[in-house]
Amino acid sequence: MQTEVLVRGLKFPEGPIAMDDGSVVLVEIARGTLSRVTSDGAIEVIAELGGGPNGAAIGPDGAVYVCNNGGFEWHEVDGRLLPGGKPANYDGGRIERVDLATGSSEKLYTECNGNSLNGPNDIVFDAQGGFYFTDLGKHYGRQQDRGAVYYATADGSSINEIVFPMVNPNGIGLSPDEKTLYVAETTTARLWAFSIVSPGEIDGDGPFGGGRCVAGVGGLQFFDSLGVDADGNVCVATLLNGGITSISPNRETIEHYPMDDPLTTNICFGGADLKTAFITLSSTGQLVSCEWPVAGLPLNFLNK
Repeated sequence: MQTEVLVRGLKFPEGPIAMDDGSVVLVEIARGTLSRVTSDGAIEVIAELGGGPNGAAIGPDGAVYVCNNGGFEWHEVDGRLLPGGKPANYDGGRIERVDLATGSSEKLYTECNGNSLNGPNDIVFDAQGGFYFTDLGKHYGRQQDRGAVYYATADGSSINEIVFPMVNPNGIGLSPDEKTLYVAETTTARLWAFSIVSPGEIDGDGPFGGGRCVAGVGGLQFFDSLGVDADGNVCVATLLNGGITSISPNRETIEHYPMDDPLTTNICFGGADLKTAFITLSSTGQLVSCEWPVAGLPLNFLNK
């Protein structure tokens, strides 16, 4: 797939949001910022958040809601920036709200029912204005956290754990009818689907917390964040086998679109017809775009 490099020099970008003015709002995890890439390729810092800002989404009030994983150790190998385990200055996971106009930020959630948020990763809003998010956890020494999925309200008043445990839950998204919640696990490279009973409530009956495995991929590759297209295909950013893996809901079709970075981490859709894909190539610090075969699914509070 032919791509256009929009900007280089980002510090491990993720969480892209294609804005109506042609800019792309994203996080720079290693820089600890919420940033904006303007239509002419300039990089502007919106907010200094510290820690490890990760997934991001526009909420019902027009603010950006950020999953902050608390930070990573960082390593540079052959000119590529690579994240590691929990750093010495780890300051906890949290969900943050950022005012785009002023850059001011506030912490909304740091725990749920007495359990700390360890590594919030990706986020998606439903039509009711609540949001689902993953907590991938952290690894440190010989230990690794078990992950979870949460549902919370944008006003900071309510948070509930809806899936536990999972193995490194990362990307998260909704089907076009919002009856299915998709979650990608990183190290298993599995895409899970959960039936939504009502906003923030899934059908948890049966094994695996009520989830069904839509697809798993073989070989040495991991799953990262995801986006859903208008046909309901789940487009999962794929690590090591760098690229985007498009998986149909019935798992009949699995297509891989290679990218020029083994740490291809996120995809979002923008442009007038939502057929422009914006993809973060994180280890090389790039944001690229390309024409996608299918239009992206309009996101609540952004494309509607």
